[in-house]
Amino acid sequence: MEKIAVEKKLHSRKITQPNGIYNILGTVWRLFMYKQYNVHYTFKKDFRKEKGPYFFISNHASRLDYIFTGVPLLPVRLNYVAGYNEFHRSHLSLVFNLLHVIPKKNFTPDLYTVKEISRVIKSGGRVCIFPEGMSSISGANQPVALGTGKLFKHHKVPVYYSVIKGGYLTSPKYNLKDRCGRVDVEFDQLFTVEDLERMSPEEIEAAINKAIYHDDYAWNKIHKYRYDIGDNGAEDLEDLLFWCPKCGKQHTMATKGNKIFCTECGNGATLKDTYELVPFDDTCVIPETQTKWFAMEREVIRQEVQDENFSLEEKVSLGILPEFALLKNQATSEIVGEGVLRLDRSGLTYTGTKNGEPFTFHMDSQSVPTYGMCTDVSRFYTFLNGQFFEFYPEHRVVEKFFLATEEIHRLNGGTWKAFDPEEETAAV
Repeated sequence: MEKIAVEKKLHSRKITQPNGIYNILGTVWRLFMYKQYNVHYTFKKDFRKEKGPYFFISNHASRLDYIFTGVPLLPVRLNYVAGYNEFHRSHLSLVFNLLHVIPKKNFTPDLYTVKEISRVIKSGGRVCIFPEGMSSISGANQPVALGTGKLFKHHKVPVYYSVIKGGYLTSPKYNLKDRCGRVDVEFDQLFTVEDLERMSPEEIEAAINKAIYHDDYAWNKIHKYRYDIGDNGAEDLEDLLFWCPKCGKQHTMATKGNKIFCTECGNGATLKDTYELVPFDDTCVIPETQTKWFAMEREVIRQEVQDENFSLEEKVSLGILPEFALLKNQATSEIVGEGVLRLDRSGLTYTGTKNGEPFTFHMDSQSVPTYGMCTDVSRFYTFLNGQFFEFYPEHRVVEKFFLATEEIHRLNGGTWKAFDPEEETAAV
């Protein structure tokens, strides 16, 4: 019997609206998970009884957002859009298929996704998109993915949205252990059909960036909700906050228990269960929030890539998606080679091996605005000509690759632009 590739199986599916299984799973999540995660929700406009097709979007706070957004909308059934590579993981593949989730190759054009979204909308269904393309790395938003405005303008159906508050603090990117505390979700309408007709795609994307912007750290600096961070709440936070704001050195930050500190100058702080960072003493230099620390770090890297001779090299293992089998044990790829990954002002280059053979590729800075991140900050991926490649660095340099890649893309005139969060409506 001839084997059929996983990709071929995926792309042969014609997505339809979810059936009753969706409501059953949603009810189970409501009964057993909403109390656990202490989820509260409000509707500024209650659209649960709206007739006809529409888009629903949200900020992408965490890996739990399908629960935070889907359960309050029951009995409405949504076709969620999720990362294509997630369908290759055995523990997700079945439920994604049962719920008629639409696969999308993140940060690269995907004609199949566009066709299936159109199929659902034309059939009267409702499609959920997290327009940032990936759950938050820093605790706040990144700009929406290119093409979002064109997609909405083309279909001309209403767009509703939610803002998830506390989702990142419950399930942060730097550590896979959930920390229950409080999650608030607010629902409203973003665009009418008339709005979409008069607005340009660029105006639509700018309005989305503003509407769904939220900074979890700033939000909880006001509310001071407590989260169950345990005795190792700061573990791996140095993957994100790798720059010391006192001595200015990079990759000298370390963590132990609930403390983060610089191994060179001793600068550091203790992480409280409200996510406030309390400096060790008056000599320590600690930004007001982790988000502000992250923004300062980005500015350091932005200045660094101004040098035309800038380069960043790292030894990596190379992972791909198996052609015929699903990944088991929650793996995100299959290691097939090793080599050196180099980022410079021209783009990203891999030189090494793949399946025992020499292998190299180069992606120019225009075609790689950022990367995907499957789980935590230990590895990252991109798509080249539709093929998935994941990189496992030898050292803790993933976030620097992200920041430098994004800033090089923008420096070279790339189309994925930054937005100023100071101009957005911060959550209160």
